[in-house]
Amino acid sequence: MLAPLLALLALAAALVAARRHHRAERAPARVGKLDDETTIGTEGAVRSVQTGELTLPAAALEQLWSPMQLERLARTYWRFLSRCTLGLIRVDYGAEERTVVFLRRPLRLLRFKAPEYAMDAQRGTVRWRIEDGLLVARRGRRGDGYLQIDVRRLSAPSAGLARIRVEVEVANFYPSIARRFSRPVYRVTQSRIHVLVTHGFLRSLARLDLAESRVGRFAADELTVDDVPDPPLPPPEREEAAAQP
Repeated sequence: MLAPLLALLALAAALVAARRHHRAERAPARVGKLDDETTIGTEGAVRSVQTGELTLPAAALEQLWSPMQLERLARTYWRFLSRCTLGLIRVDYGAEERTVVFLRRPLRLLRFKAPEYAMDAQRGTVRWRIEDGLLVARRGRRGDGYLQIDVRRLSAPSAGLARIRVEVEVANFYPSIARRFSRPVYRVTQSRIHVLVTHGFLRSLARLDLAESRVGRFAADELTVDDVPDPPLPPPEREEAAAQP
């Protein structure tokens, strides 16, 4: 069942991503070169990181730098996933979980715990811890795997402009496709779809069109970065890379 499903999703994602890339060219912000780093450990754990740099008006960034907008960014990711798969994939919201389904609930692809938010003056993160789902091998269920969006301020390119680095990371993920079939099959199906969709999401941020949150945990305008926990420190090598101009 998974192979034809992923082929259908790949086709839908490719068509929609191409159309949205054309629209992003007229957006108020600009997305720089997109990067991808995907590795599979000896025990089968996947780490996949896609990044992009967004240049936008400094005033716009100040308006966006709040817990409410970080929550809207999280919702924007799920909205893009649904749109780029032509509604075939959607996200069900529960009090303590987020479930990615194909058309309806019995086809539960991924289930996450409710998101964890952290933010300070320079960085904001949203992390969803992986619980289970059809795409998760038994070893990766209720473990330490997660999906995370990380936004970090960079040095300003010029007066009146700001620059941020947006990173989408999947870590400690054990794909069931790699176990049931093989790692090469996983690389050319689910992994490739994930990279395609994530790069499309990063390009779409150029429009600065963030979706309204379904939950509204930080809906109050007066909430500031002081009202959420500070982000954890990244590993030294990633911290150094992010600091480079």
